[in-house]
Amino acid sequence: MPFTDLELAYLNEQPLGRLATVGPTGQPYNRPVAFKVNQELGTIDIGGYSMGKTRKFRNIRSRPLVSLVVDDVPSTDPWQVRCVEIRGHAEAITGAPTTGFSNDLIRIRPTRILTLGLDKRHATTQARDIPLPSQGRA
Repeated sequence: MPFTDLELAYLNEQPLGRLATVGPTGQPYNRPVAFKVNQELGTIDIGGYSMGKTRKFRNIRSRPLVSLVVDDVPSTDPWQVRCVEIRGHAEAITGAPTTGFSNDLIRIRPTRILTLGLDKRHATTQARDIPLPSQGRA
């Protein structure tokens, strides 16, 4: 599992994130998305209504590098921001059995995770690389 307990708790309480993809001309594309942590696979699954018909779904088929930002501002006085950014390789999956999503989804395999403000001891950004699972290993 690439996520810490603190990251899992935060991600599981947030209803929305913003997914950045890259279009065919190199233009960034950023949209709000619903997501779920797939604890079995250690991935982020992004779904929604008619996901397979969306620009983000098409973008991922040709350019699979993505970034998902999940953040909030639990306090403005004092100012407090919490954030998890997940960078990784995305896969556009069709015909997937899902709960609460259409049968098409985007699955992100994290390669880098950045966090800010999840723990009062870490007021600055914490970042770490996540190795991709080795191909062909059991």
